[in-house]
Amino acid sequence: MNKKRIALLIVAYNAASTITKVLDRIPADTKEMVEEIFVFDNHSPDNTNLVVEEWKRENGFEKLSIFRNHANLGYGGNQKRGYDYAIKRGYDIVVMLHGDGQYAPEALPEIISPLLEDRVEAVFGSRMLVKGAARKGGMPLYKFIGNKILTFFENVMTGGHLSEWHSGYRAYSVKALSQIPLKEDTDDYHFDSEIIIQFLDHGFRIVEVPVPTYYGDEICYVNGMKYAALIFKTVCQYRLHKLGIKKYAKFEKNVSAAF
Repeated sequence: MNKKRIALLIVAYNAASTITKVLDRIPADTKEMVEEIFVFDNHSPDNTNLVVEEWKRENGFEKLSIFRNHANLGYGGNQKRGYDYAIKRGYDIVVMLHGDGQYAPEALPEIISPLLEDRVEAVFGSRMLVKGAARKGGMPLYKFIGNKILTFFENVMTGGHLSEWHSGYRAYSVKALSQIPLKEDTDDYHFDSEIIIQFLDHGFRIVEVPVPTYYGDEICYVNGMKYAALIFKTVCQYRLHKLGIKKYAKFEKNVSAAF
């Protein structure tokens, strides 16, 4: 098999109490497989970056790189910086993991596998594929219902067939990322939906794999009503773009992701 260069992006904000557990839980085989793990600390006030630096020293893990943004770039802005780094480093696959422990690092082999086999351009970890698993894992009822409603709306408006649009557990072909205008995407939390729309519109192949749901003591920084309104706005923009009524740069094709 042609060896692919794999990188793991960990996005983090105020994750000092959780991120070392996330790093510890990454399977040994995955740590061996990846070329680099890079943490992008989104200007956390709790010294997340220093905690990661200490973990690196204690574990002697030289594949780990730590970056602290000069300012809070937003959830989407932090991802964009991470993906830009992966593109410029010439990686083939980049996997996103959250530093708060909400997504199980133990599922990384299942997330990476379809991309290693060249079957898809994106893999999403879904908490909704196994019936009842999300609620059993502690997903609050209001979030479960909101997730279902928004996902249904987004599928209908875009022609998608995903079980969940709102999981932050994702892996991408870096070549595919380089073909969409990431720099035009939002810096806010609905970045995740914008990138799905772009992948669907480009005809990129997406597969979902089931992942466990975990809700612990992590702080949610998302305003649910604002988030839903921005999702609605983004999907409507996409429809207007496709109908030729109004054009949006983020939905144009043949535009580089270069920043």
